[in-house]
Amino acid sequence: MTQPPTRDPADGITRTERIAAGLALGWMITVGLFFWLLPPAREPGESFDSLRFVLMLIAIFMPVAMIWVAAAAARSARIMREESFRVQSAIDGMRQTYLAERAKAAPEPVMEKKLDEIAEATKKTESAMSRFASRREVSRMIVPQPAPQPADQQNLPLGTSAEDMDPPLERPDLIRALNFPDDENDRDGFAALRRALRDRNARKLVQASQDVLTLLSQDGIYMDDMRPDPASASLWRRFAKGERGPTMETLGAIRDRAAIALTTGRMREDAIFRDTVHHFLRKFDQMLVTFEDRATDTDMLELAETRTARAFMLLGRATGTFD
Repeated sequence: MTQPPTRDPADGITRTERIAAGLALGWMITVGLFFWLLPPAREPGESFDSLRFVLMLIAIFMPVAMIWVAAAAARSARIMREESFRVQSAIDGMRQTYLAERAKAAPEPVMEKKLDEIAEATKKTESAMSRFASRREVSRMIVPQPAPQPADQQNLPLGTSAEDMDPPLERPDLIRALNFPDDENDRDGFAALRRALRDRNARKLVQASQDVLTLLSQDGIYMDDMRPDPASASLWRRFAKGERGPTMETLGAIRDRAAIALTTGRMREDAIFRDTVHHFLRKFDQMLVTFEDRATDTDMLELAETRTARAFMLLGRATGTFD
């Protein structure tokens, strides 16, 4: 990593400033001697030539002023480089500390680790899934249970799956499922989530959202801590119809600099995280295209408030989707 420019240990004057002082002093001496040795332009007895005196001062001091303007600009640039280096060093230090802590952590059984990740993914300051009494019980509540079939029920036609026989997923259920249940008492949330998991397309998005929320939680990033700026339903519709560019910048409504910096750094260093993020962004974009076609403006705004949509805003800003 490039080291920041160092200052003189005695007086804090940099090499650039010493050069500027030398040039200024050399110029003043040289020009002063020139005008001192130059024969006078006026005859004895003539009045003082004020114009010649002013031009002499300009010739002496104007280059000196320009030299110090350049030195001041160089000093400002150096200070900005130092500040940038300190910020980058702080971020790198946070990242290294996190990786060191992960390396020292004792390995957990696969099932316990997966359950912990699911709970942490939707953690909330006041009402989060980390408050569940039993993670195994919560997992059983989330997994959709097949409906009991009568003994005399005929088999489905060849090539038809049980989920194809389920009614289409309603928009309110999809919105509630993408926000995930708030706590163990959120029966409506669990019911909507089970219905979403029985829908093939919705299940893929829910699983992709769960994956990214789990990975973000490993860096201490939780969607309940994010406070997105409001965006109009018409802007979401334009984005769903394929419009891109600077006019869509408002949709990147998550502006938490620390979260964006951590996410961007992990995108560069962690290939699994990067692939998971791109998969999630594709699934959300595909869902938005079909959702917008029949959704009301209220539906669009409620969708934007879900934890899944907040993750889309954060990851979209980190990947430049809204640029």
